[in-house]
Amino acid sequence: MMKHIFSFFLLTAVAIVSTAQNSIVGDWMTVDDATGDNYSIVRIYQGSDGLYYGKVAKILMGPQDAVCVKCEGDDHNKPLQDLVIIRSMRMEKGELRGGKVLDPNNGKFYYGKIYLKNGKLVLRGSLDRAGILGRNQTWLPAPNK
Repeated sequence: MMKHIFSFFLLTAVAIVSTAQNSIVGDWMTVDDATGDNYSIVRIYQGSDGLYYGKVAKILMGPQDAVCVKCEGDDHNKPLQDLVIIRSMRMEKGELRGGKVLDPNNGKFYYGKIYLKNGKLVLRGSLDRAGILGRNQTWLPAPNK
């Protein structure tokens, strides 16, 4: 009997930790810092390599056929729709870290860190790995449709 109780608590703990780590996964509305308008929905997902990525799932503001004019390399003139803007992040202590975040407005990559705060997603993009020289954006959960 004690063995079953211990197994139940162990499985419950594993489920809670798994849920906490995956709560960042899903659809998030990006918010324009200046206007407060929602301009896209980004889908964060775990890739087959175990790392986390985010792509533009839907454009809410602007032309639907917009391309990344300022991006370089393979991303140059790629459609914003389905563009992967969060790349190769790993889950550490409930946060995504270690990858890069693309800002399609200027075509530049930044070091990234993503975490949840009060049911909202906070994305910190920075010029340095430590996150000192950067800024935060807060994204809202996207409505289920």
